[in-house]
Amino acid sequence: MSKYLIKGASLYGEKVADILIEDGVISRIAENIDAADAQVVEAAGQVALPGLVDIHTHLRQPGYEASETVETGTRAAALGGYTAVFAMANSMPVADTAAVVEQVDRLGKESAWCRVQPIGAVTVGLKGERLSDIGGMANSTANVRVFSDDGMCVYDPAVMRRALEYVKTFDGVIAQHAQEPRLTEGAQMNEGKVSADLGLAGWPAVAEEAIIARDVLLAEHLNSKLHICHLSTKGSIEVVRWAKSRGVKVTAEATPHHLLLTDETARTYDPVFKVNPPLRTEEDVLALRQAVADGIIDVIGTDHAPHPAETKECEWACAANGMTGLEQALSIIQMTLVDTGMITWRDVARILSEQPAKIGRLEAEQGRPLAEGEPANIVLVDPKATRVIKPEEQATKGKNNPYRGMEVPGSIRATFYAGHPTVLNGELATPRR
Repeated sequence: MSKYLIKGASLYGEKVADILIEDGVISRIAENIDAADAQVVEAAGQVALPGLVDIHTHLRQPGYEASETVETGTRAAALGGYTAVFAMANSMPVADTAAVVEQVDRLGKESAWCRVQPIGAVTVGLKGERLSDIGGMANSTANVRVFSDDGMCVYDPAVMRRALEYVKTFDGVIAQHAQEPRLTEGAQMNEGKVSADLGLAGWPAVAEEAIIARDVLLAEHLNSKLHICHLSTKGSIEVVRWAKSRGVKVTAEATPHHLLLTDETARTYDPVFKVNPPLRTEEDVLALRQAVADGIIDVIGTDHAPHPAETKECEWACAANGMTGLEQALSIIQMTLVDTGMITWRDVARILSEQPAKIGRLEAEQGRPLAEGEPANIVLVDPKATRVIKPEEQATKGKNNPYRGMEVPGSIRATFYAGHPTVLNGELATPRR
């Protein structure tokens, strides 16, 4: 059926109305719509938002299918309310050519439960030495506009300059993983009191802040667009704030886990809490929340990073970095920012849908307003529901979830991707084909 009637939803947590979906488009929004031939979706007490867009997802395919696939990762995305995800380039082979990004694009069209937009690597093999085939990827059928070596930093300033210059020619963006490698050699967690207590090599905040400072200056010099991945420190916020005050074309993201968890979790020595960048201090967490509320941090990116059990169920020093989070992201944002009164549901739409789509150049189809004539990418969330996180019940292959056993607010009741329900009544329905 291509006709659905959402009854009694609260649009952006404000006005209550019905939403009629026909042939993939929102055809009507009004009170008490009567459409006898439409499938009814009861949504009283639920908040309707534009489908969520994740600017930072690791789908692992091709090459690391033991960790995740496009299909399993986007199943998790649909359950989290996402209608689009950007797939990071650190696959095997690395997405540094037109052929690889087109493969990811094809996998998305064939098996995904939401829109999959490939991100291209900045440098060949993520090695930071030579620029990848940026032009080829931009002109490919995947139409790549975001480039990132995420997982690795583009540490050479000359290479970074050339990358920023190149993408400027087609309105692209470089998404930087800000980590000065010489300052983080052997680092295991945030540098501070906890790392000293545990005897683990520290990862100083300045290693992130120094790269961000360098890159915003380069972006200003070149008048190019820069995006900062997973910003995690109070000092980084101030650098971005300063850059924005000067009109630099810089955007920044934070992750849900950096808005909630601190380096105190490392005292358990549980590698599920090992992540890059590391979990920081309570002071950093509170500063990040305020920066989201202030608009200094533009978007929330999950940095969903699934791993096989053997790479996490080991000693801390040997464990892989990364956490899953697509299925809980909206709940963590509700917990840390909405329920605390720092932002509204309309702000949630901005940071989890509208701005990510704009940064990734998908704004023509994703992150659109809930309005008549717009694509029917919609998520319905019950904000009063609560649930206990059980990683073994997740759709993602990765069970390395830091929220295990935590009771969180909010439940995704339905996700509509281009008018097709991928999730109904809180359960996976069918993919759109």
